[in-house]
Amino acid sequence: MTDTLPAPVDRAPAPPPAPAPPPELDPELDFDKLFAARLHAARVRPYLATALFALHPVASRQVPTMAVDRHWRCYVAPAFVDRTPVEELAGVWVHEVSHLLRDHHGRSDRVARERGLHGPGDRLRMNIAADCEINDDVFGEGLLRPEGAVTPQLLGLTDGELMEDYLRQFTLGRRTEGLVWLDCGSGADGLERAWDLGADGAHGLSAQQRDAVRFRVAQGIAARPGDTPKAWQRWAEEAFHPPQPWRQLLGAAVRSATSGSGGGGDYTYSRPSRRSASVPGAVLPSLRRRPPRVCVVIDTSGSVSDAELGSALLEVAAIARGVGVRRDLVTVLSCDAAARVAHPLCRAEGIPLVGGGGTDLRTGFARALRTEPRPDVLVVLTDGQTPWPSRRPACRTVVGLFPRRRVSRSWSEHDPDYVPDAPPARAHVVDIG
Repeated sequence: MTDTLPAPVDRAPAPPPAPAPPPELDPELDFDKLFAARLHAARVRPYLATALFALHPVASRQVPTMAVDRHWRCYVAPAFVDRTPVEELAGVWVHEVSHLLRDHHGRSDRVARERGLHGPGDRLRMNIAADCEINDDVFGEGLLRPEGAVTPQLLGLTDGELMEDYLRQFTLGRRTEGLVWLDCGSGADGLERAWDLGADGAHGLSAQQRDAVRFRVAQGIAARPGDTPKAWQRWAEEAFHPPQPWRQLLGAAVRSATSGSGGGGDYTYSRPSRRSASVPGAVLPSLRRRPPRVCVVIDTSGSVSDAELGSALLEVAAIARGVGVRRDLVTVLSCDAAARVAHPLCRAEGIPLVGGGGTDLRTGFARALRTEPRPDVLVVLTDGQTPWPSRRPACRTVVGLFPRRRVSRSWSEHDPDYVPDAPPARAHVVDIG
């Protein structure tokens, strides 16, 4: 007796599961109300219209209110839209797009790397600090502040500072107990969420598109600066002229000065010029290239802090390394109202910086140019509170300016009417920030 197998039964393959509808088609989200709020936001903040309409809304029940990711998607809770008036929704639209325009996700990532802040509590602090940067001046003049908006006053802080500054000034505690719900998304603190669609998801903007949106917004602010808050004007200025790494700029300026014509060159008869053959009876000298000599004048007046003097010493050593100048050809001269001794550079930590009085770097220029052998390049590190030589120095000059942030135009403790002159026009000036 043989076992027989049952005859195969023809079965139609099971149909694939129906794809879930895109989250933005969620019928519970009141898109009419949401879009009306965005239109109101664009009308009262026309310079942000390009950015507001670049945001793509995505319905999500996982977000508490509204949140953004770094790819310019805006995740919206349907229940939040239902219970929030249109005028307040307009304020939330502006708030969320501000996170993206100000690159809070990228800045939070940098702060996390630099300060070792990686926990969820740290990211919450970044979100709160970013909200403080936005909310101190974004509302009013037709834009209603949403309920529960975080402001610097709520934490006992002052207005007008950046996220990085606020982050240093508070910790999670009693004043932030009511903010544990806060979540503006990965676009605010850089940490991806479970609801993020990611770089390959639908309706995200590419890096080029994001840059184009920022540039268009900056153009709009620059065209009518009187209609925008100071923080947005500052942002637009940086968008057009992003800050440069000053150490690289200082090194490039010194490198350019030392390699330019006349720098580190001299004539010698030890090897006659090949052109002597064309002038019978005469011996022409040849141009010999020698290592350039650099003299660094450091402002040691009372207006320069100890931290800045320490930074100046480090820059002296960096100049010698980065420019390729022999350390024995670099001299350092400290100067306040009087020039001191020019010290050869052995190591930065061994250079004595003497001073602490008033400032007159003209004596430093004169002393440096009398140094034997004469320098080919003069590097001046100062806060700029000094008179400058009226004559052009006999060598190339690079000026590194320490920052001075003062409200008034008075820069002198002794003379309230004193305003420092700008460095000489022929000098290459680098702002040290």
